[in-house]
Amino acid sequence: MPRRGMDRIDIGIERMITLFPIKEQCSFIRNDYQARGLKMLKKEQNDLLTQTGPGTPLGELFRRYWQPVMLSRELPGPGCEPVRVKLLSEQLLAIRDEEDNLGLIDEFCAHRGVSLWFGRYDEKGQGGGIRCPYHGWKYAADGQCLDVPSEAEDSGFRSRIKLTSYPLVERGGILWTYMGPPEHQPPLPEYEFAMVPDAQRFVSKRIQENNWLQALEGGIDSSHVSWLHRDSLKSDPLFKGAAGNQYNFKDLRPVFEVVDTDTGLLVGVRRNADDDTYYWRITPWLMPCFTMVPPRGDHPVHGHFWVPIDDESCWAWSFDYHAGRALTEGEVQAMEDGKGIHVRYVPGTFRPLQNKENDYLMDREAQKAGRTFSGIEGIGMQDASLQESMGPIQDRTKEHLTSTDNGIVKMRRALMKAVKALAEEGVAPPGTQPSAHHVRSAAVILPRDQHFKDAAAEALTAQPGRPHASV
Repeated sequence: MPRRGMDRIDIGIERMITLFPIKEQCSFIRNDYQARGLKMLKKEQNDLLTQTGPGTPLGELFRRYWQPVMLSRELPGPGCEPVRVKLLSEQLLAIRDEEDNLGLIDEFCAHRGVSLWFGRYDEKGQGGGIRCPYHGWKYAADGQCLDVPSEAEDSGFRSRIKLTSYPLVERGGILWTYMGPPEHQPPLPEYEFAMVPDAQRFVSKRIQENNWLQALEGGIDSSHVSWLHRDSLKSDPLFKGAAGNQYNFKDLRPVFEVVDTDTGLLVGVRRNADDDTYYWRITPWLMPCFTMVPPRGDHPVHGHFWVPIDDESCWAWSFDYHAGRALTEGEVQAMEDGKGIHVRYVPGTFRPLQNKENDYLMDREAQKAGRTFSGIEGIGMQDASLQESMGPIQDRTKEHLTSTDNGIVKMRRALMKAVKALAEEGVAPPGTQPSAHHVRSAAVILPRDQHFKDAAAEALTAQPGRPHASV
């Protein structure tokens, strides 16, 4: 496995050059998209945007950001059971040893490759750590080998053994990691949902069995709401009753106006409100994989991270929070019951109870009767079922895009531009600093002669204690 740092980037570029030179891949940003408009990707572009393993250009970009790894409750206390983690195609082990040290290390012992998940925590000698049960090699939470029982103490052998390791830090009910070069590690993330008091936040995650990109693309595509989720807007307790819902039902031809920012995009979608105003729903996308759903009424605000497990699956992180008040018992219960953007699980796992093995418990009678437009219950699973139906990695060489896909086109372009800048010039990716995280989604009604970028600028900035702008 390539080590952290620039050597990994070099390896990634060499691999991609064998398919399609990196300069040619990213030059599409300037010419191919402009010349061809909203058209399909070429295979080499699709590969570039969907491969995130060690040494890949996009994988290097992802590794420059703090990523959510686990819910805090998965490592509840000192000496708790270690947890296997697969992230960006790396097989890792999360530990909280008996001295309360957190670590994310290579899952496999450097001796003969035994999984350290079978190991035991051991405080005896050289500090706390996890000991391989096969031959007793012991590792600290930072991956440093502390003991090789078969070797003499003064041999220095153990000091030369260190597993790949990454920091693991707790914030906002989540354990976060940074997998890039240590010298480029940014400060901890400051997304608003992670900074509010615990009583104002709910976080869940689920496995989604498709590439991260098609999940993200669903997250910034607001046009499908009037179709796929139209019945849920009327019945889901975390969506229904908002005055803004009526505009989703009345205007099925939304107009997209997408604004580039220094850290991603603002995807503005307007629908007719009355003769003089538009109803705007504004979704921020922050590189590489954060989106926030525009609010509805006084309901909690929703958002996602789409974090690659490997190239054919991802973690769909879902959060709800309210900046101005604690969540009610009813809201929390609804989230635990799989309402809103959350899901029900197969017991003891993070796999959705509705999954492709059981056809997502699709109900054709409910579909015919108009209780659910797709026959799938739950907003989260309505999205996941269709995104998984595209296959593990969508073949974007066959798609035919329209004007409502402009946000998706600009997102792809921004990712390729950032990959090019990092790989060829070493330019730090945009949006890694905490100041970039102080954004909000918004739902507003504006006069038709006002553009959301200026008229809603204040509403799109996090303001502690003040509720989101909502309709």
